[in-house]
Formats: sequence, C-alpha cells, structure tokens
Amino acid sequence: MFESLSDRLGKIFDGLRGRGALSEADVDAALREIRRALIEADVSLEVARAFIEQVRDRAIGVEVTRSVTPGQQVVKIVHDELVAVLGEAAVPISLNAVAPVTILMVGLQGSGKTTTTAKIAKRFKDKQNKKVLLASLDTRRPAAMEQLRVLGEQVGVATLPIVAGENPVQIARRAAREGKLGGFDILILDTAGRTHIDEELMAETAEIKAVSNPHEVLLVVDALTGQDAVNLARSFDARVDITGIVMTRVDGDGRGGAALSMRAATGKPIKLIGTGEKMDALEDFHPSRIADRILGMGDIVSLVERAAEHVSAEDAQKMAKKLKKGSFDLDDLRGQLQQMKKMGGMNGLMAMMPGVGQMKKAMANSNIDEKVFDRQIAIIGSMTKKERAEPDVLNASRRKRIASGAGVEVSEINKLIKQHRQMADMMKKVSKGGMGSLAGMFGGKMGGMMGGMPDLSKMDPKQLEAMARQAGIDPKQLQQGMGAPAQPQLADKLPTDVGALFKSAPGLPGLGGAPRFPGLPGLGKKK
Repeated sequence: MFESLSDRLGKIFDGLRGRGALSEADVDAALREIRRALIEADVSLEVARAFIEQVRDRAIGVEVTRSVTPGQQVVKIVHDELVAVLGEAAVPISLNAVAPVTILMVGLQGSGKTTTTAKIAKRFKDKQNKKVLLASLDTRRPAAMEQLRVLGEQVGVATLPIVAGENPVQIARRAAREGKLGGFDILILDTAGRTHIDEELMAETAEIKAVSNPHEVLLVVDALTGQDAVNLARSFDARVDITGIVMTRVDGDGRGGAALSMRAATGKPIKLIGTGEKMDALEDFHPSRIADRILGMGDIVSLVERAAEHVSAEDAQKMAKKLKKGSFDLDDLRGQLQQMKKMGGMNGLMAMMPGVGQMKKAMANSNIDEKVFDRQIAIIGSMTKKERAEPDVLNASRRKRIASGAGVEVSEINKLIKQHRQMADMMKKVSKGGMGSLAGMFGGKMGGMMGGMPDLSKMDPKQLEAMARQAGIDPKQLQQGMGAPAQPQLADKLPTDVGALFKSAPGLPGLGGAPRFPGLPGLGKKK
C-alpha cells in the first residue's frame, strides 16, 4: 500500500545522503518534495502541513547541522515524526472489562466490516482461546446476517440465531442476554453500513451503542478511501466516540494516506490491518514497523514473527539435522515452497527485507510468476514416495508420467530437478566445510572475503576498525557488539527537541500547555 510513497521518499533521501553538508535551503527543498509526496499519497492537506512543520523544526537546527551524517539525520527525524503521526506504540484491542466484553463494529457499507468481524473472532479464538459470539445487526443489506452465520461456521465461532422481524436494537439486547447466559468471553456486534454518511445511519449506530454499552467501538475503514477517510473518521468519532480503527485492503494498491491522516485527525489508534482475503490475514498495527516499511528499511521483526507462526520448532529441528547430514530430498524442497507460500510468497518476503527496493523493482519488471510455486508443489505431489526420496531414479519415462499427472510440460520437471540438484549440492558443501565452502560457490570478491575470513578475536583493534570501514560499517557499532563500552554521542547528551527543554523549564509558564495543532488530536503535542 505504501509503495508509491516509499519510492518517492527514497529518491528524496538518496539526494540528501549524497551530500556532505546540508544548508537550510537544501532542507527546505527536500521538505517541499516530501510534502508533495505526502499529498500525492492522499494524506490530508492539514496533516501534511503539520507533519512538515514538525520535521522542519527539528531538521533546521543543531540536530542536523552539527551531525556527522546530516542526510541520515534528516531521514531519522522523518522516521521519528512518521511514528509520532501513526502512533507511538501498538495498541491492541482491550479486553479489560466484565465478560462478555462487547465490541461494536461500525463503518460504511463495503468497507469489509462483516469479514473483519469474523477475522477478529477467529484471532481471539485461536490465539487467546476465547469463547466468542457474533451477532449481525444489519437488517437492511440482503443476506448480511446469513453471510456472518456462514463466516462464523467457517472460523468455528458461534453466531446469534437469526429471528425475522427484529430491529437492530432488539437484536443487540438479545445478543447481550445470550452472551451472558452462554458464558461467552467476547460479544462482537456487526452493525449496518451505508454507501455514504447520513443522519439515519448515525442515529441508529448511536442508539445501538447506548443499548449495548460496548467496551470497544472499532471503525472499519477501506484503505482505498483516500482523503475522505478523515471526514469519515471524524463523523463517526463525534457521534459514537470510536476507540480504535481497523484498516482493510492494506494489501491493495491504495496510496497509504488514509493511515497517516486518520490517526492524526482523530487521535484514535489504528489497532489492526487487514492484509488479505483469507480469515487469518489480519495483523496488529505497529507504527514503528510501518514507518520502517515506508522509508524502505524493511520489517525484520514482522518477518521473524510470521516465520514463527508458520514454521514449527519440530520442523526446524528436523531440517537442521538433515542439513547437518547434507541430505535434502524433494520432500524437503516441497516443505520449503509451502512455507514460502504461507509467509506471503516471494513478493511478500521481499517487502519485509531491508534495502531490497531496487531488487524488488527488478523482480517486478521481470514478471516473475508467483504461481510457479503452486506448479512445483503439484509436480512433487505427482511423484511416488521413492521418487521424492531418491530423485536420481527419475528417468525419461517417469518424468513423462509425472508431467502428465501434474498437467505440465516435461521441461518444467527438468527445471525443478535441476533446481533441487543445485540446492542439494549447496547443502552438502555447507555440511562439509561450513561457511568457507559456501563462500567458494559464489567465487570472486565475495568468495574471497568469506572463504578467507580471519579470526576476529585475535585481530588488533585498529585492523578491526579499518576492516569495518572498508565494509561500510560504523566501527563504534562493531566495538559495542564485541563488548566494548559504548562512547556517549553528542546526540545522546543533547535533547532531541526544544519541547523537551520547555517541559523541564518551570520558570517559563508562557511556553507550555496549549496544543500546537488544536485541529489534529493525534499531533497535539510535540515529540
């Protein structure tokens, strides 16, 4: 979703990093480009202006002009302010109330409320072992109640029985009674929506809230909404006092401005994001990780978490033992392909890797077909147990039979076998000679660097420092990693912003108190 904004900001920062020193005019020119990029990404004008003002206050000052790497310092400031706009920390859905905890889902028609309701129920059932009851209050949209009932069966969660002729308020009261009598932990109410905001919708939603007394009121918003998302969020917040926002279709081609705008305009946190159509495609919203993705820094933490969800410790141990022996058969290859698919495919993994923006573009331009994984899994599935364990027995007639069974050409079988042979050879080399042997496979400069790697513990500190500089690593980071005491930096001694000084100056009453941007609760105070 943030791809276009990320590309624009990446080009601006590349220009800044290439300069040894930055003047006020350089920073102003870069901020003009950043503001243009934000507005093109559908960030509302008032939020873009406030954001640029906060960045400018810090970027034109001691923090940048006295920095050793002014370009990098500007990037850090933009990152910090992006986190401030998106919210300082992840805010999960609160269950700190008497059971059944009631969650009210509100939003416009077509934003994905009903599907998101089922996703949240599945999340609570699977991850926290909660007993959840779903109730549809949408009496207007044809088959809306039936849709929630089917989704409830799909995710294994109870739904309130449908009674014809009841209005939304009556259904909400019945759901509350059923929730208490049935011993449910959580009750989720899915309200009706409209194609646009109107008084009738708001009045109905406010009445339902008064009857059900929900602990959480979640506004479901389509990420493709654009700048109108701010008006939508403010309208619902004014009438029903929303406690959080859930963004859907984050995996689409929206420009990402809605996420930046709504948090700043309402001051209410984005709690969850929908990343696909499947029932498990729902993630916590982590502001710092999203800021990292926007600025092309990747999201290693989310990548590790996703891997932990899809790769069991038992499978990892089995694979480690096989690698130690140097064995890697076609069953292992199939397992690797299935895990990659579950984690989002090649594009999904690349999006979370830091510094691979250019590589990802090259892949996109080369039209790599993600469905090739499905075909390869089908090919391996068409083999016998012996053929998967011993690929060497695959002669021409066997390959022809497998191709017929998988519905592919024999050439694809040959490609897969070649790919497996290369991976198996690599595994054998790693098991025999460690990283040195692996490095030899790459040849050239990298092979020389890795194959002839000296013992770092026996090297002189000056040699280590020179080697780190040659590799583009800050020697101070290397010293800290090896246990050397970290030297205090100038930035650590000085406060990062003037606001911190004002807070610590009780003798200056005229400088505190009033919010800087009264119309933007999410930007009410400076970091």
